[in-house]
Amino acid sequence: MRVAVFGYQSWGHRTLSAVINAGHEVALVVTHPKSEHPYEKMWADSVEDLAKEHELPVCVAERVGEDVLKALRASAPDVIVANNWRTWLPSEVFDLPKYGALNVHDGLLPEYAGFSPILWALLNRESHVGVTVHEMNEVLDGGPIVAQQAIPVGSVDTTTDLVAKTLDLIEPLVERALNDIAQGTATKQPQDLTRATYFHKRSEQESRIDFTQPAEDIALLVRAQSDPYPNAYFEFRGQRIRVLSAHVSQGRFGGTPGRITVPHEGGIAVVCGSRRANAPSPAIVLDRVRLDDDSELPATEFFGHRAGYIEPRV
Repeated sequence: MRVAVFGYQSWGHRTLSAVINAGHEVALVVTHPKSEHPYEKMWADSVEDLAKEHELPVCVAERVGEDVLKALRASAPDVIVANNWRTWLPSEVFDLPKYGALNVHDGLLPEYAGFSPILWALLNRESHVGVTVHEMNEVLDGGPIVAQQAIPVGSVDTTTDLVAKTLDLIEPLVERALNDIAQGTATKQPQDLTRATYFHKRSEQESRIDFTQPAEDIALLVRAQSDPYPNAYFEFRGQRIRVLSAHVSQGRFGGTPGRITVPHEGGIAVVCGSRRANAPSPAIVLDRVRLDDDSELPATEFFGHRAGYIEPRV
């Protein structure tokens, strides 16, 4: 089949690799220009470079305009595959090919449509994450499912771990979906949109630690906001302290949430919220932190014997 690929960053790179390796003819590659935006410098394998390496026709654009539509019509693809195309695609794009257009989404649809599905799923203590290949239509992430695979979330997995694992699902799923379409054996399972959930982009403020929350929730936030993503952080004496690792204490601490207490279990214990004010409950033990100058050090070294209160989240 003749396949047009819309994609960006490592997700698009894996998708284009799948089309090439499956032996389909790449009719056109459409990707975004390189960016200095911090998010877009993560997982930044270049779709443009891969296309040029294989001498494939490529358009570089921020969004679909008349130039991209003209190139797409001229390329006459049988199907489009999109992954991490970051701007709206008009219906004339996915209605153009004979077999329509597929989108590759790093979530287990119909749940976790939208943005950052892996991070949100981890925060919500989901047992599995995964990748879905679905037909595109006017409903965002809402078209019939063509292929899907789930993987379990391990007890210490970070968002970074899970992103890496789901990236490895992309190529076999895309190859399977395209081969099924080519052979006329593809199944299209309509999504039960009554089960759909949509999540928004995360902002910097959502990485700030709220010490009135239980220690278990704070430890989970630290895992979810793992490098290279913006780390969970708090403010202490005018400096932003980013938490690289932390754990829930075995011992229990009472008092005011956000109070830095004593060295404990190899780190520094900070009082967290409990079901009853001031009642003893597990603390969050800060193990390793990063400072404003990007230096990293054990929390015990940074805090030493300095106690005090962490500035409350506002």
